[in-house]
Amino acid sequence: MTRRHVALRAYYGAAAGLFLVAAMAATAGCTADGTDGGTAGSGATSRAPAASPAPSTSATAPSAVSLVPELDESKQPKTPAEARELLARILITEDAFGPGVVRGTPFESSSGRWPVLDEGCVWQTAGLPQDVLATNTRYFQIPAADGHGRVRLNATVTIHRNRAESGWETARAMEEVLRCPDQKLREGEQLKGLLGNAMYQGEQLNNWSEDAFNEIGTYVSEQDGGPHRYFWYQAQFGPVTVAIAGKGAEGFKDDNLTQLVVQGNSRMIAQAKQALGKAAG
Repeated sequence: MTRRHVALRAYYGAAAGLFLVAAMAATAGCTADGTDGGTAGSGATSRAPAASPAPSTSATAPSAVSLVPELDESKQPKTPAEARELLARILITEDAFGPGVVRGTPFESSSGRWPVLDEGCVWQTAGLPQDVLATNTRYFQIPAADGHGRVRLNATVTIHRNRAESGWETARAMEEVLRCPDQKLREGEQLKGLLGNAMYQGEQLNNWSEDAFNEIGTYVSEQDGGPHRYFWYQAQFGPVTVAIAGKGAEGFKDDNLTQLVVQGNSRMIAQAKQALGKAAG
């Protein structure tokens, strides 16, 4: 199965259309504490407003100006040490999300480990695959306050050996959603009803990354309750993939969760392009 076939299956199966772009426009001005910073939040269970347009069979946006620079292959890391240095320049801290977001405990994942979705749709960890030079995840949260429960945010950066391998990471993520719409994260913590949507550069107004993928579903936890909104957003530039996962909470608007996920991902993909893109002119 080619990446294109996977993307089309994920796109039509999800029927997600332009919901990410609509959500980005609808949530401008929201604040990290879940309040409405000037935008009328819908409070709906979907991340996008109820009036989001249906998907079009022609999702390309020819009028969009590309914000993706040409990759400078001479800047690509060749060793794990170089990849870790690049990763540190891209991975964000809590400041990228704005007020109200604090570091989780633990704050960072164990280096040298890689998540694997097994045949039973349960997430396990393993050693880094051959194509990955470095990866790391940082954990954040918005503590329960002001009528909402605890909100969780994860930021992940992975440095591959080349662009082709980072593209296949995105393809595998799409395949995992198709294979396992219900997934067990760990004991007492699950994702349910996942739907995925792929956006290549130039498709669905994706003018900010070479490849993007997002998934939406619900999050259920013995500790945090649920079901709550779950949103994963991943983008690629060259050998780098960046991703933000958001797990909502009772009383926290879905639109505000979307805003945080998009905001964090936008910061990381911008830093990846700055580090690896060719200089203008």
